[in-house]
Amino acid sequence: MKLITKKVILITLLAMIIPIELQANDHPKLILTKAGVETIRQNLGQVPLFDSSVETAKQQVDIEMAMGIDTPIPTDYSGGYTHERHKKNFVIAQKAGALYQILQDDKYAEYVRDMLFQYEAMYKDLPVHPKPRSYARGKLFWQCLNDSNWLLYMAQAYDSIYNFLSEEERQKLNQNLFRPFADFISIGNPQFYNRIHNHSTWGNAAVGMIGLVMDDQELIDRALYGIEDDGLELGLKDNDGGFIKLEGQKTGFLANLENPFSPDGYYTEGPYYQRYAMYPFLIFALAMENVKPKAKVFDYKNGVLLKAVNALLNLSDAEGNFFPLNDAQKGMSYFSASLVTAVDIAYHYGDQNSQLLSIAEKQDQVLLDQAGLSVAMGIRDEKTQPFAKQSINLSDGMDGDEGGVAVLRYGDEDLAVVFKYAAQGLSHGHYDKLSFSLYDRGDEVIQDYGLVRFVNIGQKGGGNYLKENQTWAKQTIAHNTITQNQTSQFKGDYGIGSQHHSELHFFDASRDDVQVASARESNAYPGTELHRTMAIIKPENFAKPLVLDIVKVASKSTNQYDLPFYFMGQVLKTNFDYKAPSSLVQMGDSDGYQHLYLEGKGKPSVGSTQFNWLVEGKFYTLTAVTDAADELLFARLGAEDPEFNLRRDAALIFRRKAVGDTLFVSLIEPHGRYSPVSELSVNPNSNISALKVIFDSEAYTAIAIETLDNRSSVFIVSNKDAAASQKHQLKIDDKEYSWQGPYHLR
Repeated sequence: MKLITKKVILITLLAMIIPIELQANDHPKLILTKAGVETIRQNLGQVPLFDSSVETAKQQVDIEMAMGIDTPIPTDYSGGYTHERHKKNFVIAQKAGALYQILQDDKYAEYVRDMLFQYEAMYKDLPVHPKPRSYARGKLFWQCLNDSNWLLYMAQAYDSIYNFLSEEERQKLNQNLFRPFADFISIGNPQFYNRIHNHSTWGNAAVGMIGLVMDDQELIDRALYGIEDDGLELGLKDNDGGFIKLEGQKTGFLANLENPFSPDGYYTEGPYYQRYAMYPFLIFALAMENVKPKAKVFDYKNGVLLKAVNALLNLSDAEGNFFPLNDAQKGMSYFSASLVTAVDIAYHYGDQNSQLLSIAEKQDQVLLDQAGLSVAMGIRDEKTQPFAKQSINLSDGMDGDEGGVAVLRYGDEDLAVVFKYAAQGLSHGHYDKLSFSLYDRGDEVIQDYGLVRFVNIGQKGGGNYLKENQTWAKQTIAHNTITQNQTSQFKGDYGIGSQHHSELHFFDASRDDVQVASARESNAYPGTELHRTMAIIKPENFAKPLVLDIVKVASKSTNQYDLPFYFMGQVLKTNFDYKAPSSLVQMGDSDGYQHLYLEGKGKPSVGSTQFNWLVEGKFYTLTAVTDAADELLFARLGAEDPEFNLRRDAALIFRRKAVGDTLFVSLIEPHGRYSPVSELSVNPNSNISALKVIFDSEAYTAIAIETLDNRSSVFIVSNKDAAASQKHQLKIDDKEYSWQGPYHLR
């Protein structure tokens, strides 16, 4: 009996030991793999972009190693020393781990090991971060989001040096650092972890990544499916970042992959946060592909992750900057590190689209892994093709039925209209249904404000969102769309806004001479329906296309409507008179109006109203159909802003009072150039003589565009029937118009 017992014990011990050894020999296995590392080593010195990326990383890591390892006790918000030091630590550790695998130099493994044990020594007794602002405070950082950043990167570093460590060292790190860390950001903070949001995606992916390194199935399941019994009450999250969890809604990584992405790859929070979330989405999906390929995460929701990379790139301007939809910092572009990751992974693990190589070539860096090598080899072998951005309509919502974003482009991005008719966009959404912005080869012409935040600039609220993001940037008047009765859409209430979305009427980009997007919004203001149609039209006798904007309002009550155009650049002239007040006064006391100064007030001229301005050496004229009773208001941002948190942006606002049903029609015309070198103006004045509404009913709206050389174009939109097969016939002033489809241009 004793002999049998000893044999059983011996067999049990062997069963426990062998899997550990097999697991140890498997590393690296997350992003870098053993086979991939071998391929990389065989190609060193033969692939220029990859070699330069290795050398750049080596220089960065060597400098940090020479300075020594610092893991300070956390004290700061974003932008402060301790925050930035811990942030740099996880970035450098991940690169050092990759360099250890590629260069086989033990000094990099020793550096990562020593850093991890410094964190192990401090984490056991580390309290919650002292800064209280976040709804989910971290330990190393002021919010669990950044703690999740740390764990996701450190999991990769740990995986890279796993075999370098002894079993005793691994067990110590697992028990004292990594498992407690994963438990803290998940079970310890379910209000952060168990929701549908980019924050939770980072948390899910971080827990899953360390679970894969440790071969901890409980953590992997927690990452994929969330926490089953989180103890949180169901309810809506408010605008200040409280918790939201809808009845029956699933959580975890797969739910975050399912819910925020539309089938087209559009991410409901907007491109700025899609860019941020793509890193954990793609990195964890890739790790699952390498370690647990049967899960087929890349195939989830019909391969939406790889589609999302293409969608995201199409939501950038000619310079690669992402359109600032919802909360978004202007200037964020596909040159960010997360987009290097996205492009490389999408190329290597997708269909090796050679157009992606042109983006990677501009980025001028690649990942230090198999995907980065693949991209660098494609560029070396001259497989690069230009990334051709086309006009595109991206649906929003889990099933693609919650509105969307349309981008109308002409030529080589000479002109781009971004038309937003999307869902709320979770907590980062703005109250801006049917808003638009206009770009001319990367220059903002009619702008969207973006967010009110100076990211990682400590002098401005610790680098976090400022109160004006709520009081200004999210409010409807901050956007180029209709504000009714000086109140924001959905009363500025997140719970109401989250229940509704706009509806696409039609989108057509099949013709070279005209492209159109049209959508409706029926819930922003009860009893009022807004219908906006935007078209890029290229008349033969114009050097650049025109942008036609038709806003049709139908309301059961009489209201005041404001339609602003936030123009960039310098006012040149108007064809209407206006008076500037002797002192600046606020335009209102709430809903964003408290932040606007009135700088001028005028009445329309006879016929079409025109406004001419200059942006980056290019001339533009806005021609509008106006009523005699309309008010034309020049406004300037900056009121009620004693700390100068807002830019001093300008707007021209068309105000119409005491009307129910009404129609706003305008035309934006790019024309001419000015050179400060030659000091010459070319074609500085408008070529439009008149803009007229020649027919308007519930069924049709017809607009005539007349030019100085006596040419005329007529654009007709069907307001009701948008079927492509539908035939229409309309008589206007004894002229017969016949066509098929939702619009007609003659």
